[in-house]
Amino acid sequence: MSELVLTSKQGEIGILTVNNPPVNALSPGVPEGIAAGLDAFEKDDSVKAIVLIGGGRTFIAGADIKEFGKITSGGDRKRGPGLNGILNRIENCTKPVVAAIHGSALGGGLETAMGCHYRVAVASAQVGQPEVKLGIIPGAAGTQRLPRLAGVAKALEMCVQGDPISAPEALKYGIIDQIVEGDLLTGAIAFAQTKAGTAPRKVRDLTDKLGDESANAPIFAAARDTARKRQRNLIAAQAAISAVEAATKLPFDAGVARESELFQDCLFSDQSKALIHVFFGEREVVKVPDVPKDTPLIPVNKAAVIGAGTMGGGIAMVLANAGIPVLLKETEQAALDRGLATIRKNYANSVAKGRFTQDVMDKRMALIQPTLSYDGFAEADMVIEAVFEGMALKKEIFGTLDKICKPGAILASNTSTLNVDEIASATTRPEMVIGTHFFSPANVMRLLEIVRGAASSKEVIATCMALSKKLGKVGVLVGNCRGFVGNRMFGPYRREAQFLVEEGASVEAVDKALYDFGMAMGPLATGDLAGLDVGWRIRKEYKEIGDSSVRQPLIEDRLCELGHYGQKTGAGWYLYDANRKPLHNPQAQEVIEACRKETGIAQRAIGNEEIVDRCIYALVNEGARILEDGFAMRSVDLDITYLNGYGFPAHRGGPMKYADLVGLKKVYERVREFEQQHGALWTPAPLLKQLAEEGKTFSDLPAQPLKVASTGAKA
Repeated sequence: MSELVLTSKQGEIGILTVNNPPVNALSPGVPEGIAAGLDAFEKDDSVKAIVLIGGGRTFIAGADIKEFGKITSGGDRKRGPGLNGILNRIENCTKPVVAAIHGSALGGGLETAMGCHYRVAVASAQVGQPEVKLGIIPGAAGTQRLPRLAGVAKALEMCVQGDPISAPEALKYGIIDQIVEGDLLTGAIAFAQTKAGTAPRKVRDLTDKLGDESANAPIFAAARDTARKRQRNLIAAQAAISAVEAATKLPFDAGVARESELFQDCLFSDQSKALIHVFFGEREVVKVPDVPKDTPLIPVNKAAVIGAGTMGGGIAMVLANAGIPVLLKETEQAALDRGLATIRKNYANSVAKGRFTQDVMDKRMALIQPTLSYDGFAEADMVIEAVFEGMALKKEIFGTLDKICKPGAILASNTSTLNVDEIASATTRPEMVIGTHFFSPANVMRLLEIVRGAASSKEVIATCMALSKKLGKVGVLVGNCRGFVGNRMFGPYRREAQFLVEEGASVEAVDKALYDFGMAMGPLATGDLAGLDVGWRIRKEYKEIGDSSVRQPLIEDRLCELGHYGQKTGAGWYLYDANRKPLHNPQAQEVIEACRKETGIAQRAIGNEEIVDRCIYALVNEGARILEDGFAMRSVDLDITYLNGYGFPAHRGGPMKYADLVGLKKVYERVREFEQQHGALWTPAPLLKQLAEEGKTFSDLPAQPLKVASTGAKA
């Protein structure tokens, strides 16, 4: 008997306890252990019914995702009969089998529970089929059994969107049979006793919720349309719909066979490899090689934010949402009033949409205390500066904070490009200074770029990494170079978008090509959303260190000189109506034509492939330079940054994983083509060249400590 599955008895009820901590994943040995336990209990005449329960904190959270990588890499590990064979073994058991669910029953965990004859759960449990988020579909009859229990519409929702549901909702839809109050095992045994000696009910035999073709047709059509809009280009979403549809049209075993075909198609796709990379990447980025897990954390019970503009107000909301009281400082009452009005409006919109109640809004607003002075800052455990990008102003503020903040307070800057070490030089405590670059809108975007200064202490770093999770953010630690990771890569990406327009592509064509690739927005529309003046101000800040011999984009600066900053002024690359819908901008076109004439570049037709390759490979090449310079610890850190802060499509894995999947040899050769056509800006990064020649990938690179020497204004 496997130690991964323990057997015991209480009276006439046999108990199988999955013992594979921490989450009882269906690793090799677990399904086989369940089958062996069933065999033993089936031969034991004293056992009349069986309970399957998870030990520790959860039932069965799902499959061991690492196993998918072994399958696709051609590993020859013997897989036994596979999970479907085990679930058929459970379903064919002659004695009733009851799944007892606490914690989570997700993916293969829910499929295992549905292979049982009955399911009970504590009210706090969750069940779901989240496989689509890994680029796959349920592969052990989840798409066949779930519609038999929950009905077609609910099964589609769960398999296509991938979000878990609560036990009470699962009870409502028939996925579970009873909510257990009190001790789960006691309640499950009591339920099993009511079924002892009865003929087991097989889920495969249930057909009353499958509907008929005429009733189902509009449901499937609507699901496909919604998936096309909300999960653009994601093959797993459409495959899940097809698999559930098979449950309504084919006998059970034929439906399982169809599901298996669709599962294999998804599993061996680049999309699945990319999304599994993302799954593990979000867990990897929290690890900092030279900051031990047990590094003491600084308690952050009170915070302060300087600046009540778009960023400062959003950051104050993020802190309040996490239950942290926050002082919000401005220099003028009118600016403070505007900031608070925006915060109140954002919260009111959430209440109107049913995301939370008015009471929750009132409590969060009460945690944000407006102020025009530094009174109370001495009590703050962390201060986040969020004024506009100007070094002189930031240094002035940090000099003031150094005088008034208590020892041990974290002093953070929301700078998006400026040198954190120079900001820290305005204080006598550079070890307490760090960059916390939130992304706009800060109360929505998941990314928090945490910028390590040369002197930032390990306690400050560990605290900010842990705090990011409390704030509902994905924290990525990066090095202190101009633009850090995200904006340093973003510069070449948007540079190429503008060059493409100068060379003959239309604004709309550039944005559409990148949108169709999967980006949340095209690069030029993104500039309009963020505000073209932001980059303009930064370029002026760094003008004295620029290389005037290198080609620079001209159009955006000319638009800014006309006061066309994007959505905030109603005009940028596009014109915007009252609903912020983008329209063709004739004035921008005049600026474009003037710049084309000034550069003297011959106009030509430019296809979508070149647009995508120029923009995306510019990201990749700069990412390679960041890695070789030591300003990122791992290539996956760049990927997670781009997925959560820049709208890069998750099903492509991030820019570096995308390059890995395309093949670095192919990427390198394309970059060399662009170098020959467009000059030194396209010189291949040495790391890209090395990996391409060695037949390796960015993912092959080991984690490295960040470079922490002060970097000045290195580009």
